[in-house]
Amino acid sequence: MRPFGRRKRGSMNIRIREEEERDYRRSEEIIREAFSYPGRVERGGIGCPSEHWMVHELRKRDGAGIRLVAEADGVSAGYVICSRAQILVGDTDALPVVNIGPIGVLPAYQRKGIGKALFHAVLERAAAAGCGAVMFFGRPEYCPRIGFVEAGNYGVSDRFGEISPAFLCMELKEGYLTAARGGRFFDSDVYDERRHREEIREFDRQFMTAWENGAQERKAGE
Repeated sequence: MRPFGRRKRGSMNIRIREEEERDYRRSEEIIREAFSYPGRVERGGIGCPSEHWMVHELRKRDGAGIRLVAEADGVSAGYVICSRAQILVGDTDALPVVNIGPIGVLPAYQRKGIGKALFHAVLERAAAAGCGAVMFFGRPEYCPRIGFVEAGNYGVSDRFGEISPAFLCMELKEGYLTAARGGRFFDSDVYDERRHREEIREFDRQFMTAWENGAQERKAGE
């Protein structure tokens, strides 16, 4: 696995670096735009994406210390943050893992290798930190190309006991997930957007234009 840093993708120079405080707002804007695709906002039922709020909250709690910015020819174009999670087996045994995401790339820079570079950088950082495995909910049509497999292959379900092709994982230590068979995955409550609907709406207002804010208020008054 190549060390993260600078990567060439055709004529584009991709640089992966640590997020700094000066990046916070831009990182949130990137994630908001990346998740504002058709169907996502409607499916969430909040009126806006929730992932940029998740980024904001995960910096304050439950973070795993991995926050990376992707620059494409010097432009901040992608971002990823990771959090602490665990697999509970039985009543007492807890196996710590790293949860990836939100991860996103600006629409204009998608399909250029930036997302893949971010994933590789996360895996390198997590492995260097001694993490045994990473897990997340992602795109089953894309992520297996990077080496991810369904968590169900290891007998791990989500917190509700369900197994989905979108629930993916990768061992960073061989055999690490052997002890997880029959376990359930539990991540931060930050990912439960239903519990934080009003907080998300309020947070999103600072990203909206004056016209968007007015339109939202008019709709609320109907």
